[in-house]
Amino acid sequence: MKSIKWLVLAATLAIVPSMANAQAVVTERTLSQNAALEMASTALAACRKEGYKVTITVLNRAARTLVVLHDDGANPHTLENSLRKAYTSLTYRVPSGEFGKRMAATPPPHGAMVLDKITSAEGALPVMSNKEVIGSIGISGAPGGHRDAACAQVGIDKIAPGLN
Repeated sequence: MKSIKWLVLAATLAIVPSMANAQAVVTERTLSQNAALEMASTALAACRKEGYKVTITVLNRAARTLVVLHDDGANPHTLENSLRKAYTSLTYRVPSGEFGKRMAATPPPHGAMVLDKITSAEGALPVMSNKEVIGSIGISGAPGGHRDAACAQVGIDKIAPGLN
């Protein structure tokens, strides 16, 4: 029994010096307000060109809302739906439609689907910088989530040169 106590004490003393040098501040890359606004405006223009009345929500890395554009004539539910799509894409680091396909391919229960702001609906994309998720864009209102996602991609393509 005494040898176990000494072993625990020795292990603790070995760890303590490395903890003393623990990094106290973390720097994270995130989507800027200017890039979010440009991306959302470009995506809105792409949707309007196709005749879609949509809502666009852009989130930063911390899931904070940077931009919401609710187009004239867009249905009220698109506000919540675009946020849920963007949040799902951000937190699962994949297009929201891909997350939905994963859920459909596995038998229930799906614990993730009871979490706040999670949806299986297609229409959001993560915003990547050097393989790192720095934000997301979710769109709701086009006739079909694949059309929402296509407009989102146009927005991401607009800011792509500044992402790396």
